[in-house]
Amino acid sequence: MGQVDLGEIDAVADGLFAADASHGVSLALVVMHRGEVVAERYGIHPATPLEPERAITAETALISWSMAKSVTHAAVGLLVGDGLLDPLAPAPVAEWAGTDRSAITLLDLLEMRSGLAFVEDYVDGSISDCIEMLFGSGADDVAGYAAALPLEHQPGTFWNYSSGTTNIVARIVGDAVGGREQMEALLRDRLFGPAGMTSAVPRFDAAGTFIGSSFVDATARDFARFGELYRNDGVAADGTRVLPAGWRDHAATYVATDGDSGFEYGRHWWRWADLPGSYACHGYEGQYTLVVPDRELVLVHLGKSPEERRPPLHAAMRRIVAAVPPGIAQAGHCSAEGAGFD
Repeated sequence: MGQVDLGEIDAVADGLFAADASHGVSLALVVMHRGEVVAERYGIHPATPLEPERAITAETALISWSMAKSVTHAAVGLLVGDGLLDPLAPAPVAEWAGTDRSAITLLDLLEMRSGLAFVEDYVDGSISDCIEMLFGSGADDVAGYAAALPLEHQPGTFWNYSSGTTNIVARIVGDAVGGREQMEALLRDRLFGPAGMTSAVPRFDAAGTFIGSSFVDATARDFARFGELYRNDGVAADGTRVLPAGWRDHAATYVATDGDSGFEYGRHWWRWADLPGSYACHGYEGQYTLVVPDRELVLVHLGKSPEERRPPLHAAMRRIVAAVPPGIAQAGHCSAEGAGFD
């Protein structure tokens, strides 16, 4: 097997962190190969009306945005492994009892095929359910806001990427373990701790629900450790099994293709079709944790990149992937059947 081309990775990083970079601003880049950090770079967070310019370091926790959705998938996996949740069962949402939403399964929610109305827009507050849920009338009870929306399509038939859907899932997990305190312990003691994510802090709303659509703060290295946990099919670096065997494949099973971005979607994880077997956490403004198993690679980028300026960022990330030689493919990965969970 060949060597990682660190010179090429450094050249890509130089471009990403240049003051005039075409994609926007890069704040952190971590390249993890076979569980070890082989390259990393940190930038400058620009000044905002609320805070001054600041240097980002390996110890700086940054926001996940929608990468938190993949953390929510992991939390579901913990309880599926415990026998407390069944993806194929109707989702345990009290306000749906006796309504046309009672047929929605947990799997429908994980696949973003609940059929519920939800406008995932990050700019126009007059139409956006996402903005209203996170920062408006729904902010104190994000899951309650999403669960109250009407059914527009038969469950399981129509794909609609929705942060509200994820917050319903997060509340289901929290309810199953007994509330906020128990949910914090679940994430801390059974997910973040075993994965080595010492910096990770999930945020909760006033109702006690983990805002699993959008809010986990962690260092770039810790997001890479999360990707590494999935690359190893839920087994931590010390050999401890954290997630059920095959839960990684459940995440990476193809569900739909997003017509706007061209990326494929699995179960609360994305897929890069041109990188076979890959899967990724995606977040607003260019947050990425990309896992490429056949190269034994986890790549994290955190920054501020508007959607229309992201193609150069994607191209740069693909250059980094190409700089890492193929390793030993992980057999049985990404089966189309979701590893027996559906």
